[in-house]
Amino acid sequence: MNLPLSHIIVGMSGGVDSSVAAYLLKQAGHRVEGIFMKNWEGDDTDTFCPATKDMEDAEAVCKLIGIPFHHINFADQYWERVFAYFLDEYRAGRTPNPDILCNKEIKFRAFLDYAKQRGADYIATGHYVRKIQTGNITQLAKGSDPLKDQSYFLYALDEAQLAQSLFPVGDLSKQKVRAMAEQIGLKNHAKKDSTGICFIGERKFKTFLNEYLPAKPGRMETPEGELIGKHDGLMFYTIGQRQGLQIGGKQGKAESPWYVAGKDIERNVLIIVQGENHPALFKQTLTTGELHWINAAPALPYQCTAKIRYRQHDQACTITSDHHIMFDQPQRAVTPGQSIVFYQGDICLGGGIITQ
Repeated sequence: MNLPLSHIIVGMSGGVDSSVAAYLLKQAGHRVEGIFMKNWEGDDTDTFCPATKDMEDAEAVCKLIGIPFHHINFADQYWERVFAYFLDEYRAGRTPNPDILCNKEIKFRAFLDYAKQRGADYIATGHYVRKIQTGNITQLAKGSDPLKDQSYFLYALDEAQLAQSLFPVGDLSKQKVRAMAEQIGLKNHAKKDSTGICFIGERKFKTFLNEYLPAKPGRMETPEGELIGKHDGLMFYTIGQRQGLQIGGKQGKAESPWYVAGKDIERNVLIIVQGENHPALFKQTLTTGELHWINAAPALPYQCTAKIRYRQHDQACTITSDHHIMFDQPQRAVTPGQSIVFYQGDICLGGGIITQ
């Protein structure tokens, strides 16, 4: 990392990626501090990867590598800027991705502001992405490990946020990061990756959502209007979902599984179809809300690639207008509330929220 010696504050999650990021920066001679962010004031039991255990892991890493450790609470900001949106989206029948908004509003805004107040030159995280600096232009690039690239979750950052951020493990593979952590004696070298809601952790999602939103059960119908069963509430289902429908395979038809194909919000009806490749599960065009560009917006129409979900292979498409995207090939399970993220090669250009 070709960087003048700097004051850097690392967002420490208690996981192996941010731990190795802090270690690498310390080894490079920078003045490094670790910060643990607690952003959820809900229950804190052993069932849900509690923040107390993560904070203890982060503090132990900082002690081992010899950097100061601090913790801060952004719970109010998280509720106002992320969780309220999360609930509004589910209330509207959409499927949001809170990790994307969490990165934009908490990790790279609230945390960045806090770090600057402490006099830091940069913040750093354990994200698997790379930053490319060309003159005064700062671009976001995919991580070198294609299995761990996390640029999808950072498309909503702006260039100023990106310029003040560092990603020390972005050029490494996950295997290399774990091996390095074990070699330097980090006890969290084998700690599993977090897969829960950003800052909230892993828990039974339906039970958790029911604490905040009243469920409205309703009908499950085919596109032709045939009643097949009952759903527990539209917010519990996402487009393309197979598991959890609790429908037998036959229902008087050919034996094949059922999938969620759509939601009729006004009638509170879940639209379901049989067969993994049913035409109702595919769309060649989609619309978005306002698009966000990390750097300058390209002239439209614009040809590039895109992902409509994390870890999807890049799909060729044309952005025909600010709110309209056409794919070269039909895409399965286009989901309102999720994000479409654009790429040109390894460079992440930006993206937007899918509306339909």
